[in-house]
Amino acid sequence: MTWEEYYTGLNLIIPDNVDPPEPAYNIAPTQIAPIIRLVPEGDGPDQTARELAPAMWGLVPSWWHKPLKEKTFSSFNARCETVDTSNAFRGAFRHRRCLVPASGYYEWTGQKGAKTPFAIGLKNRRWFCFAGLWDRAMIDGSEIDSFTILTTVPNDATAGLHFRMPVILHPSDYARWLDTSRKDVEALFEPFPAEDMNIWVVGSAVGNVRNQGQDLIREV
Repeated sequence: MTWEEYYTGLNLIIPDNVDPPEPAYNIAPTQIAPIIRLVPEGDGPDQTARELAPAMWGLVPSWWHKPLKEKTFSSFNARCETVDTSNAFRGAFRHRRCLVPASGYYEWTGQKGAKTPFAIGLKNRRWFCFAGLWDRAMIDGSEIDSFTILTTVPNDATAGLHFRMPVILHPSDYARWLDTSRKDVEALFEPFPAEDMNIWVVGSAVGNVRNQGQDLIREV
């Protein structure tokens, strides 16, 4: 499945001032990436549509008004166990959930100075979505939209690589996660089934965020 087919299947609204995203193979915190969020549609209070929007990876809470360079706390990941009580994330968790589309992610393991990078995706090679939160802050007179990705305990396939893994949602749960009136979402934080995941070694070029291209995800 191509990324165009995936986005089409999600029935997204793409605003006129937003270009459809090009495939990226090495996205790092502070960079801009696409998210999927709900926006009002029509006059009814429950009428919403899914919008594809650009946002910065690394959530900036709406209450933060200082320059970004003064922000010292890490916010590109949010632990699912504390997301509803964290000062940085609880507002977004209650009001601004989002989906973060991806085809995979990287983890590194091994001794310092000799770590091996791994790519992690689904066995069916399809696109999927992480559970995310987004927020909007006013910094120096400009609005900044940003997001974070929720993490949970690892499954058996990823436990040897890292003590956390992203919350990967099943497509049947996308609507439930986006609906902030739904508070019963803890079950969505279960680690994605290990038997449905694929892990392979990739080259060290992924360690430089300036490197891009499909060669980065080739098995070595």
